[in-house]
Amino acid sequence: MYLHTSDQPVLALGFGDYTCNWGVHICGLYETEAERDAIVMGYLHQGDMAHDLQLYCPVERTADDFVTMYSALYPDCAAHLQDTHCFQMHSAREFYYPDGIFSPWVMDAKLNAFYTESQAHGPRNVRATAEMAWALEAIPGVEHLMAYESRLNYFIPGKPWISICLYNVTKFSGTTIMDVLRTHPYAISGGVITENPYYQDPDLWLARNAPEFLPPPNGKN
Repeated sequence: MYLHTSDQPVLALGFGDYTCNWGVHICGLYETEAERDAIVMGYLHQGDMAHDLQLYCPVERTADDFVTMYSALYPDCAAHLQDTHCFQMHSAREFYYPDGIFSPWVMDAKLNAFYTESQAHGPRNVRATAEMAWALEAIPGVEHLMAYESRLNYFIPGKPWISICLYNVTKFSGTTIMDVLRTHPYAISGGVITENPYYQDPDLWLARNAPEFLPPPNGKN
């Protein structure tokens, strides 16, 4: 099933026979490990076969557990997990709060630097996914997570980039999940991906909820 998500080229998501366009920000909502893995494994393997750059942050599983499962499912691709030109895996601390504090501003700079480096030797598609359960910990600045999620809707459009942010609905509050929906234009639920009717443009969401994170008048990411 094809979802028109932008005017960029089409990609296969790797699960449910879904295709969409690059430059899209999706929340993946799930209740079980099986639901989560159906998204993660298919999504990353599809990117692996397409020679996309994979960026993955496992949280509810260890990196070793992912490597074991991925290698068992796709033995012909197991060696790719050791090649940082193909796969980059980071712990939540390494990626989101290496100095012990989470900051949307720091993440802006980090993602822009990562994207610039990924394109240094020519155009490259980037598939990112992260298990967001790390945000349940008492990390300084984590209260700004949804501002970061909203600001991703400035960063991603127009780039050969797709992000799937994975939220376990059995662990996050209903209030948080509603904010997740308000900051992601597309959502996966029950294995089905749809345009999200609750989504709010970042200019609107940030103005109402986190005006200090609105971009300056002269431009956005």
